[in-house]
Amino acid sequence: MKKLTTTEEQIMQMIWDEHPIIVSEIIAKLPDPKPPHSTISSVVRILEKKGFVTHKAYGRTHVYTPLIPKEDYTKKSIKTLITDYFKGSPSALVSFLIQEKQIDEKEINDLINKMKDDE
Repeated sequence: MKKLTTTEEQIMQMIWDEHPIIVSEIIAKLPDPKPPHSTISSVVRILEKKGFVTHKAYGRTHVYTPLIPKEDYTKKSIKTLITDYFKGSPSALVSFLIQEKQIDEKEINDLINKMKDDE
């Protein structure tokens, strides 16, 4: 699975959340100043070439839907993050989150309890 650029990922998030979707709907959800229609259309076509989306044509209108589930991309992204920045250690990631105060004791306890429930 290919990695997405920041812009591609932003557009892909909208497609995952709102599919089926057309380019004008994507543009409407973007903050001002709005990019040109041609720019967003180009990004969506790149996503299609990368195998992330497909479309159905209704005249000149293309309706886009995801081919790659969000969960699959999330798993790949997290694995890459752990490998590239934490030497392949999920516990190093958790330690980092604790040190940076991005996760608190209650959340850690909730995760531990969830792991116990899943056993």
